[in-house]
Amino acid sequence: MNKLLKLFLFLFVVTSTSALLISCEGEDGINGINGKDGADGQDGLDGEDFTPAEFPPLTASKTPNLLKVSSAFSSIVVTPLLSSEDKIEGTPNFVYGSMADGAGLLAESNGTFTLINNIEADYSIARIKLNKDLKPIHGEYIVNAFSTAFTAQCSGTLITPQEHGFGPLYLSGGEWGGSSKGVFATNPYKSADNADSAMMLPKLGQWSTENAVPIGKDAYPNKTVVFIGDDESNNSVPSGQLGMYVGSRGNFDDGKLYGLKVTSAGVNFEMDMVEGTEYSAEFVQLQETQIDLLDAEAKAKGVMGFSRLEDIDWRRGSAANQREIYFCVTGRSSSGLAGKGSFLGRIYKVVLNDTNPTGPAKITCVLDGDKVGGKADGFHSPDNILVTENYAYIQEDPNGYAHLNTAITGYAKLYQYNLTTGEIKTVLECDQDRAATLGYGTTSNTWEITGMIDVTDVVKNGKNTFILITQNHGWVPADGSSFTDPKANYTDSSSKEGSMLYVITGLDR
Repeated sequence: MNKLLKLFLFLFVVTSTSALLISCEGEDGINGINGKDGADGQDGLDGEDFTPAEFPPLTASKTPNLLKVSSAFSSIVVTPLLSSEDKIEGTPNFVYGSMADGAGLLAESNGTFTLINNIEADYSIARIKLNKDLKPIHGEYIVNAFSTAFTAQCSGTLITPQEHGFGPLYLSGGEWGGSSKGVFATNPYKSADNADSAMMLPKLGQWSTENAVPIGKDAYPNKTVVFIGDDESNNSVPSGQLGMYVGSRGNFDDGKLYGLKVTSAGVNFEMDMVEGTEYSAEFVQLQETQIDLLDAEAKAKGVMGFSRLEDIDWRRGSAANQREIYFCVTGRSSSGLAGKGSFLGRIYKVVLNDTNPTGPAKITCVLDGDKVGGKADGFHSPDNILVTENYAYIQEDPNGYAHLNTAITGYAKLYQYNLTTGEIKTVLECDQDRAATLGYGTTSNTWEITGMIDVTDVVKNGKNTFILITQNHGWVPADGSSFTDPKANYTDSSSKEGSMLYVITGLDR
């Protein structure tokens, strides 16, 4: 693409108010939603043409394990797979970039695996090939900063036929930094040659989009129901809303958009909801999709606002389970939010109607980090969540609020919340004291735990297997350069910080 055309497209992207910034036809467009009609055979990464013997694996990450497991989970095994300082021999110029975040894993017919991974601060999406032992053998970028209008790609969700009844397709949220604040849809098999192009789903609306999460295919036959987390950080009025798109199975163009409204008397703000108490709710239809108009309409119609509504997930198992939604409110400390929005973070459960996703629902704050002496006392900004059949795994991104509560100690933690008993345990913690002594950042820049996914049913290795990511804030190259791949972001606008990708085995599901 010549420089003049790139400049024209860039100006179009950053000034457009439409959620559909670039309509990508052919291999990267909607025809890639229901399978591998995208780039099959073009880049050798469709699982049929790719030969793992061509690329030797990265047998061990150069970076040591920088996570500290609690005594209650001493039987789990934590292994670093890839870090920003590693070089994969098959693609030596590939850099695992700054602030890796949401991810999804696909099994290929030849025994390899394809990891799709957001690189948040580089505004891009990477595709990393793993061998049968989950060792990296190839890395490249399939969506770059230019195509996202330099908008951070935060949490992500992989749609698969097994879980959702169609796909594969990868959804990611455009959250901060640029103008593309909506839902991106990426064919996992698109050619890396087309990384300059990206597709968005305008019917899902523009938000400060942390994630877009379709629930399981059994929840509502023949429907696709997608929940959208809005990480709006207003300092006076809690403004992060829970959006919901409902369309026919696999269709993102024929549906309608809704917002969650709490209807119980006396609930005007999220802090009016007491931990452990169930409240009535409903979903009101929204007509607008442009971010400012959508926010105004939602508020006018009484859609509940939360203090930074971030990641979302749904419970695995039965159809009833799949209608059970959990989401993180990471919180925001501001005098203007006192009594209205959470400061230290909350976890909510929404139980949907049995037969109609837009019907009457129930909402419960199951964990309240602002409740002194409560079971979540000590929470410091829960940001990301993974829900299995029996547990929720809650990941922290500390926002610097430890001074608000003496119960907050240490660094970012991963918690296990028992969905049946309500018991909460600490699984592990970022070991930043040790990391600092080894030259991996400082103790003053707290890391984030993110991107955790359950890949047990994908890898089928006989072990409960999870992938987890850390954003190692403050860890930058010693030579003053950055952990940024120029094929992801050709500017010097990234945070320059490193990331780590781990595999964890032995956790309960």
